[in-house]
Amino acid sequence: MKTPHKRLLFILCGIMVVGFIYFSSRKLRLVWGLKPQRDAAETTVVLTKGAEVKRITERDPAETTVGLTKGAEVKRITVYDEQGFLLKLDKKLPPEWVNKYGNLSEGVCKPGYAAAKMTAIYPKFMNPAPMFLDRNFFKTPSKLLSKVSKYLPPFGFRTQERVIDSILSATKNYGLGAALDSLSCKRCVILGNGGVLLNKSLGPRIDDYDVVVRLNEAPVSGYVKDVGTKTTIRITYPEGAMQKPEKYDKDSLFVLSAFKPLDFKWLKQMVFKEKLRGTEGFWKSVARNVLQEPNEIRILNPYFIQEAAFQFIGLPSNNGLMGKGNIPTLGTVAITMALHNCDEVAVAGFSYNMNTPNALLHYYNKTVKMSAVKESWTHNIAKEKEFLRKLVKANVITDLTNGI
Repeated sequence: MKTPHKRLLFILCGIMVVGFIYFSSRKLRLVWGLKPQRDAAETTVVLTKGAEVKRITERDPAETTVGLTKGAEVKRITVYDEQGFLLKLDKKLPPEWVNKYGNLSEGVCKPGYAAAKMTAIYPKFMNPAPMFLDRNFFKTPSKLLSKVSKYLPPFGFRTQERVIDSILSATKNYGLGAALDSLSCKRCVILGNGGVLLNKSLGPRIDDYDVVVRLNEAPVSGYVKDVGTKTTIRITYPEGAMQKPEKYDKDSLFVLSAFKPLDFKWLKQMVFKEKLRGTEGFWKSVARNVLQEPNEIRILNPYFIQEAAFQFIGLPSNNGLMGKGNIPTLGTVAITMALHNCDEVAVAGFSYNMNTPNALLHYYNKTVKMSAVKESWTHNIAKEKEFLRKLVKANVITDLTNGI
């Protein structure tokens, strides 16, 4: 027969066992079944086996530190936005890059810098992607080729394979040229056409870059002090191309950015010096000839239009068809191209300040004001500007005119 003391001791032991099992089960659920509240911008934290959660400290909107005991490492949750960009952006170099880039002298080209910085803030960045279409890329199966071959223009070249092959057979050259292609480090500047370029006297600084990219019919003559004299490539489409041959840049490449099937047919006529015909599908008059010879003509890889629109900016895919508000501006397409093919990337002449509707939209046209941007059917300027600001804030690109 149990004494009262033994009976009391037995009851207390039972309570302790039940309590131990209860609290242990809660802790096990926390370790093995931890399911943090997630949204589209969070990553998942996986705890190592046997690790015990010690504390969770909110440090800032972009990261959370989880303290773990029993020898487990501290793990960090890094938060990204809907497009996959790091939320916390700054100009600092990651520690592992300090030795590679931090000790270089001012003005010395940093090999691989733009792609490295881009990858740091956007881990999904795929590098490299060829600047122009060439017959090897066009015919060799690859992940990149599959991305553009299934889309119609402007996001790919489906249905235009035969026309493109005919053009490439005539141009024969698919790079920037022997001198530039051989550089171990290329510094590129993309010139937007914004009025913000005026009176900045950036001409000499722009000409110092290895590759100077100009867009559409933006003139050089008469604006040398602000925009420089050098043109490496001029990217355009039929409606944006210069219509007076004497205005074309000498010793530069003419690069087509095709937005519709008709654009490829137009380029073929330019390459083979044929009489222009079939112009009914253009929304304004187009150039009837191009000054450059076939070996100075290129086709921009349509992957950059696709990547800028759907991956970087987050425009609606519209089942891969051109539609309202899903076409990036040519300037952003050119920047996307440069991120894949240049070691350092700078921009100038990019500015969409809607708070100044009477500001000049273009540096060479005093009649078109900033308010005209609101009438754009194809572009989403607000979202595009948001993307470019990420690049500037993280020092992926340098904005020479501080307009972004």
